[in-house]
Amino acid sequence: MKRTLAMLTAGILALGLAACGKSDNSDTKATSQAATTATTKATEAETEKSSEATTENAGSEAKASEETTENTTSEGTTTAVPHKEVLVVYFSATGTTKDVAEKIAAIEDADLYEIVPAEPYSDDDLNWNDSESRSTKEQNDSSARPKIGSDVISLEGYTKVYVGYPIWWGEEPRILDTFVESYNFDGMTMIPFCTSASSGVGRSDKNLEKHAGSGTWLDGKRFGAGPSEDTVRSWIEGLK
Repeated sequence: MKRTLAMLTAGILALGLAACGKSDNSDTKATSQAATTATTKATEAETEKSSEATTENAGSEAKASEETTENTTSEGTTTAVPHKEVLVVYFSATGTTKDVAEKIAAIEDADLYEIVPAEPYSDDDLNWNDSESRSTKEQNDSSARPKIGSDVISLEGYTKVYVGYPIWWGEEPRILDTFVESYNFDGMTMIPFCTSASSGVGRSDKNLEKHAGSGTWLDGKRFGAGPSEDTVRSWIEGLK
C-alpha cells in the first residue's frame, strides 16, 4: 500500500514538473517574441524617421537650388562670374583680331569675351569697295550702333581691360561704340589694340575713350596679321 502511494505521489510530482516546464518554455517563448516584435517596430520607426529627415533635407536643398537659380536669372543673362583681374574683349570679323586677343589672354592669364554681333557680317557686308555694303554704311554714320548678340558680361573684379578690334575705314567698327557705351569702366585701365593690313590706330582709341566716358584709357596699339607671341609679350611688358 505504501509502495503504491509512493508511486502515485511520484507520478503526480512528475506531471507537475512537466507542466511547469512547459509553462516556463511558453513564457520564455512569448517574452522572446514580444522583444523581437518591439525591436522590429523600433527599427521600422527609426528607418521611417530617417527617411522623412532625408526627404526633408532633399527638399530644402532643392528649394535652395531653385532660389539660387532665381536670384541668378533675376539679374539678367550674364556670362560666368569672373575670377581674374584681367579681361580681353574683342570683336573679330575675319579671325585676325581674335588671334591677337587669344595671345594676349594667354600671356596675361586673362578672361576672354567676344563681342558677337546680333546680325553676323557676311562677306558682302564687309566689302569695303561697295559703297552700299553694310559696313560701309555703318562707318559713314557715326551714330550707327549695331546690336550685340553675345551675353552681357559682369565687369566686377576686373582692373585691366584690353579692347581689340579691326580698323575699318580708319576707325573702330561701330559695334565697339555700342560696347563701350553699354558699360561703366570706373577704376579700370583700358588698353585698346587693333589689327589692320596697313592703317594705324588713327583716332579709334580716342573715339572709344570719348564714347565710354569712364575708365583710364591708354594709347592704342596696332598689329598686323599673325604677330608672334614674343611681339605681343614685348608690347604688354612695355605697358607695366
